[in-house]
Amino acid sequence: MADKKPGLTYKGKPLLRKDDTIYYGNMSDKYIVMLQIQDKTVENGVETATRVSVYLQQTSENVRPKERIVRKTEKAGLYEALDVGAVWLERALADKF
Repeated sequence: MADKKPGLTYKGKPLLRKDDTIYYGNMSDKYIVMLQIQDKTVENGVETATRVSVYLQQTSENVRPKERIVRKTEKAGLYEALDVGAVWLERALADKF
């Protein structure tokens, strides 16, 4: 049987992309981060995110979708958004909120 490839990760947590939405973290944890790319530009033939919304969310199915959002912000690029999301996720999982 073939080994399953680990996939893309950032700071030890998995990243999953569907269209312009990126999920960061383990769904089995209490929180995840959702990044939504709002605007993009093309530079030298490469699409680059210029505006990204960041949401720290609970993963509990017992909470209504709009109430799952714990924190949100908007950043000027994907790296900045992912970096903020990683800090939020780390603090939330350590119960430091």
